[in-house]
Amino acid sequence: MKELFYSIFEVLSQLGYIGIALGLMIEVIPSEIVLSYGGYLVSTGTIHFWGALAAGVIGGTIAQLFLYWIGLYGGRPFLDKYGKFLLIKKSHLDASEQWFQKYGTGVIFTARFVPVIRHAISIPAGISRMPLSTFSIYTLAAMIPWTVLFLLLGIQLGDHWREIKEYAKPVLLPIIFLAFTSVVIYFLYKQKK
Repeated sequence: MKELFYSIFEVLSQLGYIGIALGLMIEVIPSEIVLSYGGYLVSTGTIHFWGALAAGVIGGTIAQLFLYWIGLYGGRPFLDKYGKFLLIKKSHLDASEQWFQKYGTGVIFTARFVPVIRHAISIPAGISRMPLSTFSIYTLAAMIPWTVLFLLLGIQLGDHWREIKEYAKPVLLPIIFLAFTSVVIYFLYKQKK
């Protein structure tokens, strides 16, 4: 699997903006790595920041739309049977469904910043037939800060962009805390209403 990962990454890394978008669309390579490499390319002057941002937001949004449509048209039976081929674990799907049922549509934005949940949350949105326009707005709104964050980290790291996981941890922990707190506040608001 590691060889496949590096082979795909090698091809994508030569495609610039298209490589960033495709890397996020196929989701074989974690978005943090794709975007930090995009930041590295920006730091070398190979590509421009705004183009990398557009490619990241478009690619990430399309990936989530694909998962939404799988949930909408395939449902849970399809995912239980074929999810492993899409790198979707049953435990991730279970957790995302629980979050979606508990916190409602607002979780689509905040869950994008929570590991494990962030990729699979689109599926229960599709299964529950959340309006596509609402889903798209929340997803797009979450993809912008996520993309900016990892592009900026990649720019700062420069040649050390491969070490993104270590450098991102101190930055991601407050973001995860903020996302979780936002979900709780949203849930309390919904309960009171």
